[in-house]
Amino acid sequence: MSTIMPQGELVRKALAYITEQRALNPDKSVARLLDEAGMRFNLTPLDTAALERIFQNSPIDGTHAKN
Repeated sequence: MSTIMPQGELVRKALAYITEQRALNPDKSVARLLDEAGMRFNLTPLDTAALERIFQNSPIDGTHAKN
């Protein structure tokens, strides 16, 4: 029997997955990782767009700049 997971939890897991994959495969594009995460975690187009905005606003190394 499968467990139903809240959508927010799926987005958090997708974010962790993409972050991990970027560290392991720095040559792989964020767009490709977003596609993979979308399929793996059954994300909606809105969820995928939100994740895309997160990665567009973050530096290459995955850390957030401090103001």
